[in-house]
Amino acid sequence: MAFTRIDGRLVHWRESGPLDAPAVVLVNSLGTDFRIWDAVAAALSRDWRVVVYDKRGHGLSEVPPGPYAIADFTGDLLALADRLGLERFALIGLSIGGLIGQDLALRRPERLTALVLADTAPKVGTAESWSGRIAAVRRGGLAAIADPVMERWFTPAFHSGRPDDLAGWRNALLRQPADGYVATCEALRDADLTAAIGGIRVPTLAVAGDGDLSTPPDLVRAMAERIPGAGFALIEGCGHIPPVEQPARLVALAGGHLERYGRG
Repeated sequence: MAFTRIDGRLVHWRESGPLDAPAVVLVNSLGTDFRIWDAVAAALSRDWRVVVYDKRGHGLSEVPPGPYAIADFTGDLLALADRLGLERFALIGLSIGGLIGQDLALRRPERLTALVLADTAPKVGTAESWSGRIAAVRRGGLAAIADPVMERWFTPAFHSGRPDDLAGWRNALLRQPADGYVATCEALRDADLTAAIGGIRVPTLAVAGDGDLSTPPDLVRAMAERIPGAGFALIEGCGHIPPVEQPARLVALAGGHLERYGRG
């Protein structure tokens, strides 16, 4: 674990792999910290300099007052990359991490070598659905939404076959800062990059779990179709969190894309 301050705010991050290897940054989803990437980072770090971090309002990073915007998260990522000396890097972004990746590819494409967008879209959910979730967390904390979120994160097979893992990831959600969760929901509520992503020129692969109830495969596929030259792949037997439920399949797909484009 490592900590650094960016614009006065504490950021928790970790890197693994050879420091002289090409870099890839893994950006996690709403309500998770960078531990969701452990299996993926371990596999990629044989050949890549892998950086993971807790985005603002999550994990052990600080929780600045909300609301947040996607541009805030993108600025945080660029500042961390600058601090670590990453002039160019590949990015794998999950859910809101994928929105951050899309925003970065539009704003600073010269910083990216390759982009993997996992279980994400240029617009996720509706203003009404996010406002309802925000209200529920403000009333009852993260416990008020934990069970419905688990249904969306993981497939029924995961629920029945890996109950201890399910309980652990539910605990991980409950331990996220509620204020940071709400402020991130506000960013998701207001984000819509649909009209812009046709301008992405970074080599892109979109992937989706076939059982994802948060960003269904058709939504992810539609995003890929809007991005020039983007590929699309389905991860079978997987919900919204492939780095936990199907890490080997995610590594195979993302690793192939990174090998083809990410070393530039």
